[in-house]
Amino acid sequence: MKKLRIYIDTSIISHLDQQDAPDLMAETHALWERVKAGEYDIFISPVVVTEVDRCEEEKLAHLREYLQSVRYTLLEETDEVLQLASRYVEANILRPKSFDDCQHIAYACVYGCDILLSWNFKHLVNYKTISGVKKVNSLAGYREMPIYTPTMLIAGGTEDDT
Repeated sequence: MKKLRIYIDTSIISHLDQQDAPDLMAETHALWERVKAGEYDIFISPVVVTEVDRCEEEKLAHLREYLQSVRYTLLEETDEVLQLASRYVEANILRPKSFDDCQHIAYACVYGCDILLSWNFKHLVNYKTISGVKKVNSLAGYREMPIYTPTMLIAGGTEDDT
């Protein structure tokens, strides 16, 4: 069976050490165990790396350890990614100040990921963004991009659970 190709945004990595959100942190750790077990092919972008690097030193050290504990592919920035991200802004899905979030979506789309995982409800995991991305992607020749939380991905358990 083919592994899911999952793009993870910065909020996923950040919630591995998010003491003020223990429930989301626990869900993220459950996901991370599956990632460590090799259940998914994981992809991140230079935007993720830059955003992680902005964390405070203590948290940054923990997040780097988590990233080093799994296999992932670091995607390359391309004109295609930047153009698609710009289309999301032009379509008023997100504002220009949220261009990094547009890039997360564009990376996942351009590189053919199956799912984008995020805890960012304000900009990514919400009806307006998901429906807007679907419309723009359809017009631009890209497939639909499901944007889920880790809970939505792992809630069904495994086939062994049935």
